[in-house]
Amino acid sequence: MEVQFLGGAGEIGRSAVLLDGRLLLDYGMASESPPQYPVGDVDPDAVVISHGHLDHAGAVPALMSSGDLPPVHWTPPTRDLATTLAEDTLKLHGSTPRCPFTDTDVRRLTQASVTHGYGESFEAAGYEVTFYNAGHIPGSAHVLVSDGETRLLYSGDFHTGEQRLVAPSTARPDADMVICESTYSDVTHEARETVEKRFAESLQQTVWEGGTVVVPAFAIGRTQEAMLVCNAHDIDCYLDGMGQRVTKQLKRHPEFLRDADALRGATSSTRFVTGRHGQRERIANQNTVIITTSGMLNGGPVVSYVPKIRTNPTNKIAMTGYQVEGTPGRELLERGRAEFDGRVMPVSAKVESYDFSAHADRDGLLEFLDEYRETEIVLNHGDRCGAFAEELRAEGYDAQAPELGDVITC
Repeated sequence: MEVQFLGGAGEIGRSAVLLDGRLLLDYGMASESPPQYPVGDVDPDAVVISHGHLDHAGAVPALMSSGDLPPVHWTPPTRDLATTLAEDTLKLHGSTPRCPFTDTDVRRLTQASVTHGYGESFEAAGYEVTFYNAGHIPGSAHVLVSDGETRLLYSGDFHTGEQRLVAPSTARPDADMVICESTYSDVTHEARETVEKRFAESLQQTVWEGGTVVVPAFAIGRTQEAMLVCNAHDIDCYLDGMGQRVTKQLKRHPEFLRDADALRGATSSTRFVTGRHGQRERIANQNTVIITTSGMLNGGPVVSYVPKIRTNPTNKIAMTGYQVEGTPGRELLERGRAEFDGRVMPVSAKVESYDFSAHADRDGLLEFLDEYRETEIVLNHGDRCGAFAEELRAEGYDAQAPELGDVITC
């Protein structure tokens, strides 16, 4: 197989890998300003998407603009999540050159969609493809591709540790080459149980003291994880933003959840915000917890809540995800202020950060790769792919880190 890297090589975002010019694995976008898309022109015979996050599925509708619609293979949750993301992207950028697709392309994507469960082999562009649980978000998959002679495993994003929403990745299918994500190749995550305990105790303490907690969270995965933690610790909370729609979608796919009953219970005990008639302002004045998008404070209802609670030092903003450089969330963490509605506002409320990452850390990556010591390893989806490849070679691995546009042979 000839493997070309159109995105995600030495970077996090816009993942895209092309096999023999025919089969496209992922087609994402990097949510920078302006957004960044995979390089080159592609006309694949088929597309396989590992999971429904923007950096892996965000540009897929752009593939629908030509006359022939390549079939797009994914799990049912990934289909739903990718469609939601596409519609949200159109709302944000649809009337500008920043968006490479139209609402017509999104409708065509529905026609091209083909769904599969874990462990069900299927044909795509002449290859045999099989999905395995990647433990990242509901529906996320390791993708095994075979041409009859060579077996390539594309890890997608994966997690080997404990989460409440999805079970960890345990599948390790035989492969001749592994394309492995390396997002946290130099990071060791704090034990999830410890993170949850600190998070829950902090929220409870703030509410007990008479404060309000805003929990900025990514709509897919992180919102539901925060809901599950709150419910497990009997913490009343509100839910606002796109996470509401995503939660309803995920409940339709219980077979892809670790505990569907737990998510149903968390949903029942969470109050959904409509945003009508000054509701957000009233909620911001309550002693309560508000889980809301966006996770990096760069849009969504969170930009209404933070200005309302920012001046009271009893209040709190509990960040649950990585804050990309240049986002208001990063600015708030580093400088105690952020820009909302064109105004830079100082924040007196406490700001805390919790590591609820759904990626494997260094130990998780090494645990995964230990099963492939005799296999060619290719590292992508990380900002230190080259350094990690060098570290693996020192441990006896056959590892490399291609650059953007590179073609390698499997």
